[in-house]
Amino acid sequence: MTTEFWLIAAVLVTLALVFLLYPVFTYRPDRRVENDLRNQNLTAYKGRLAELEAELTAGLIDEASFQQMRDELAGSLLDDEEEGKRAPAGRRVVGRRSAYAVVLVSGLLIPLTSVWLYQNWGAMPAWNQYLAMQELSQPERERAQEFLALAEELRRRLEESPRNPEGWAMLGRTYMTLERYGQAAWAFERLAEQVAEDPRSAATAWGLAAQAQFFRSQGDMTPAVMDAISAARELDPDEVNALGLLGINAFERREFQRAIEYWERIVAVAPEHPQLSSIREGIRTAYDRLGQETPASAANGTAIRVEVLLSEQFQADVPEGTTLFVYARDAKGSPMPLAAARLTAAQLPVALTLDDSMSMVDGVRLSDADEVLLVARLSRSGTAQLQPGDWQGVTESPLDLQGYDGSPIRILINEQIPQ
Repeated sequence: MTTEFWLIAAVLVTLALVFLLYPVFTYRPDRRVENDLRNQNLTAYKGRLAELEAELTAGLIDEASFQQMRDELAGSLLDDEEEGKRAPAGRRVVGRRSAYAVVLVSGLLIPLTSVWLYQNWGAMPAWNQYLAMQELSQPERERAQEFLALAEELRRRLEESPRNPEGWAMLGRTYMTLERYGQAAWAFERLAEQVAEDPRSAATAWGLAAQAQFFRSQGDMTPAVMDAISAARELDPDEVNALGLLGINAFERREFQRAIEYWERIVAVAPEHPQLSSIREGIRTAYDRLGQETPASAANGTAIRVEVLLSEQFQADVPEGTTLFVYARDAKGSPMPLAAARLTAAQLPVALTLDDSMSMVDGVRLSDADEVLLVARLSRSGTAQLQPGDWQGVTESPLDLQGYDGSPIRILINEQIPQ
């Protein structure tokens, strides 16, 4: 890409130099002198001819004299034309060499100065960033080909020496990354064979194979998917990958209660599951589809039911479009909200649940706190930061999460921040 840029720049500079140098090298001052003499002679000829015609009309000369004098005048014009062509020959043009020198020096200095200025003051950094981005984006296909080649090499070596569980796991993950799901399922099945003496590890391998088959079928529970799930659950009924797929299948078939059972089992047996927040969100959605309220124990780890009301003294002052923030913060630590919800004043009074799915920062969860304060704020500016004129309500005392029984906590917005 850099080579192409400089080639284009060189072509443009060359064209600019051609426009600059062409008049200098093609300029002929003798032609200009010749043209000036020709114009003077022609003007004089026309003036004298007009005088002769006037004299003929006035009778000062006869027709014969007029013809003779006109012929002489024409001959004189031709003689002057020939003399004009010879006169400039060999004439030295003053300053011609100086003009050549100025143009040539300028032709060299302008491109060099332009390049220097562009590199130091121009968009060269942005251009270099663009080239770096191109280098990062263009080789994606090449990288995929390289990964595939490495995967095929790893597969060949594993087939020669199969007793390498870590290698089979890596091969399966690589195929998943490359979206070669059929080959990924095959690799995970080979992994299950290598760890057969450990039922739980083998169950996990079969669960991963089931996931690969599920992606391969684009979400259909094909016989291959169900066979892998069955193999996983025979070894470990609580294998989380298999439970997750069964929950998805039940949810899509509108068997929401069964989906809840599968997903709640994952929450119970794998509290550190990396997708736990998504699983709990699925549980809440399933309860909503059933028209039931999500139990506090099932919502998202710790869950706090909140009821927010606006004091009567402010109801006439708060526009309906005012932003409402409801959040819980650690009573003993940072003021950063552990869980937060954003609504509007038009929704007041409102009941909602705060839980870990509403965390604002990864790794900072409501369930990690011992005691929290609950805050409801009506923000006139629409920002979370407290501003003069905002309306606010805060629970009088911290809520002990260990002893919380799931009953609604009421927050009354009864204070306006002085302006």
